[in-house]
Amino acid sequence: MAKINLLPWRAERRKQRQKQFYTLLGGVAIAAVLAVFGVKMYYDSLVEAQQARNAYLQNEIRLVDDKIKEIEALDRKRADLLQRKQVIEQLQASRSQMVHLFDELVRTIPEGVRLTSIKQAGTILTLEGVTQSNARVSSYIRALEGSGWMSTPDLSIIEAKGSEKNMPYIFNLKVALVQPKDESAESDAAVGGGP
Repeated sequence: MAKINLLPWRAERRKQRQKQFYTLLGGVAIAAVLAVFGVKMYYDSLVEAQQARNAYLQNEIRLVDDKIKEIEALDRKRADLLQRKQVIEQLQASRSQMVHLFDELVRTIPEGVRLTSIKQAGTILTLEGVTQSNARVSSYIRALEGSGWMSTPDLSIIEAKGSEKNMPYIFNLKVALVQPKDESAESDAAVGGGP
């Protein structure tokens, strides 16, 4: 029988298979690297898109915060203006009060009493004066109680320290200023032109 040497053929076939295996292994490695690179690029693009959205949202939040600060500043300005408006309305409402007050002081002061000082602090009016007797001050207090513009008279001091011979007593009296209801309704009707 003839001897056939199959070793070179087998060795060549083995080399060819190894070459195919390494080629296939290199192709799979390249495909794996490309797949990993592709996935990384995909996730990087997702992260960049999310960062862009976050930056857009942060910018919009800053704009809204600026608008909120603007609105708060406008609210403070509005509150200041409303407060000023209320002060002006109060001044308008009490514009004629001093005229009525002095008219009422003249009407209520009895003979034998003279005022030397009138001071106002808010709604409290302090009256200082001289008088002929305690009875005149009592009469004055009753007249003030009946007044529509002053109420709750409070006598602080009455002393015999007067420098004048015919008015030996000095007194200090505090009254609260009020706006009569019927007078304010009449003045509103006169201003509004109502009946």
